[in-house]
Order: sequence, then structure tokens, then C-alpha cells
Amino acid sequence: MSGAPPVLMRLVASAFCVAERAGAIVRRVLHSGELGIVEKSGANDLQTLADRLAQQSICASLSRRFPNLTIIGEEDLPSEEAGDELIESGQADDVLLKTCPEEFTDVKEEELVVWVDPLDGTKEYTEGLLDNVTVLIGVAHRGRAIAGVINQPFYNYQLGSGATLGRTLWGVLGLGAFGFELNEAPADRRIVTTTRSHSNKLVTDCVDAMEPHEVVRVGGAGNKILQLIEGRASAYVFASPGCKKWDTCAPEAILHAVGGKLTDVHGNSYRYDADVKHMNSAGVLATLRNHQFYISRVPPSVLQALT
Repeated sequence: MSGAPPVLMRLVASAFCVAERAGAIVRRVLHSGELGIVEKSGANDLQTLADRLAQQSICASLSRRFPNLTIIGEEDLPSEEAGDELIESGQADDVLLKTCPEEFTDVKEEELVVWVDPLDGTKEYTEGLLDNVTVLIGVAHRGRAIAGVINQPFYNYQLGSGATLGRTLWGVLGLGAFGFELNEAPADRRIVTTTRSHSNKLVTDCVDAMEPHEVVRVGGAGNKILQLIEGRASAYVFASPGCKKWDTCAPEAILHAVGGKLTDVHGNSYRYDADVKHMNSAGVLATLRNHQFYISRVPPSVLQALT
């Protein structure tokens, strides 16, 4: 192999290790018992010490290795130098050994936008629903989510003290997704996953219109995409403007890498350029298969409310 791998693969290889470091920070803060919880916009919009430290670690680590990146993180933090204990400089060999899709081989560092949710599912984190928690690092190019890394810090936590905690999934459009076993939900059952803590009439009306056999209410956008790609749900339906670009960039890239689809409730794709508004104001509808079927069932009242 001649020369260094393309910048996209080097970035994803770094993001893999950075996400693992962030996951370790999230675990450490929980085990310390000092979560440092503050409310941002209300009781359902929380920030903890883990959110703050994990974002500092992710942003500082990536910007140190890739100084021309645009990085957008969920938490509005004061600019301060991250301590060396927060810096991760490793790169995952498993990622570097993969061949970059030809479409992205010439992408330049300054053309990439990284969307970071340092702790997706903060409310669940504070309530001990630890399998809902993820660290999300998404990579966009020309407005499109093209790569993503999801770390699940507490994967296996229910197996007890002997289990290895945590796992990291990653994917690149045109290459595939890795770190999990792809499964589809049963074809004869409509299983809808939706919000656990941000429901309202629109959300409920839209879920009901799908005529689901089962509704799975869990926290975290990253976790809901895991439900789709591991066969525990057929569709992720959230007819509300509560979700942000850092919630969906990494999960969308991984979902699209395995043939799924994430759009707003009208079926339109979201853009992830550096200057877009952060809110996914027309809701989220994601599927591994049969996307158009679910889009076709969104009620007119929901479409009208979420323009």
C-alpha cells in the first residue's frame, strides 16, 4: 500500500479510538457518583460532567490531529485547553486496513464537517438506563452524512462484573458498517421504536398511524438506530422537532451504509453542512427496509404541523 490512507479513513480510524476514550470517560464519571447534572432548557434536557468531559476529549483529540476540520458539538462549552489526560491519539488498525470508497479518496480535510454528541441519552444516563447511552461522531461531506462512529459505553453492563463493557460500531457509505451483526426485524411484524421521554400528541398520532404490532420506547437517537440494524425494530418514528444534527449524523451514516434510510417525516433528506440549522425541525423517520411504506402512513395533520 503506497502512501498514507485517504483522510476520511484516517479520520474514522481516529474517531473510533476517540469514541472509545469518550466512552471510558462516561463510565468513569458514572462510577465516581458525581454526575454534575445541570439543566439546559428543562428537566428533559440535561447536561452532566460526562457530557462536558467527553466533548472536550473528542473535539480536542480530533482537532489536534486534523486542524482543518470543522467540528460541531452539542454542548456549548467555554473554550479551554483540554488536559493531556483527555487527549486520544490512537487510530484503529481495523479501519485503516479497509479500502476507502473511490468516491471519497480525494476528499480534503477542510471539506469535512464532524458532528459530535458526546453523550446521547443523557436523561437515561442519569436514571441508570445505561444501554440507551451512546457516544456519536458523524462525518459529513458536502452536506451528506458519509461516515459514523457509535460507541456504546455500557454494552453488556447487565451481564455483571465479568463482562467486557462497551463496544464501538462504525460505518462508511459505500464500504459498509462494522462492529455488530446486521439483522432485520421480522417481516410480518411492524415494530416501531420512538421516544421514551419527549412524546406529545403529534408523536403519538404518527406512531399510531403506522398500526404497529409493538412499540419500543427507548432513549437516544443512536440507540434507536441500533434497534433497526440489530433487528429489534422496523422503523424509528419521531414526529417532533426535538432531534438535532449531532443526534442523527453518525447513526444516519451507519444506517445508510447497510442499505437503510433516514429522512424527515416528508421523506426529505437532512443536510449536514457547517452552516445548517441544528434542529431537525421536520422530525425523523428511519428504517432498514420499506421506507416508503412508513412515509406513506404519516398522517396529513403531522405533515402539516412539521413543515
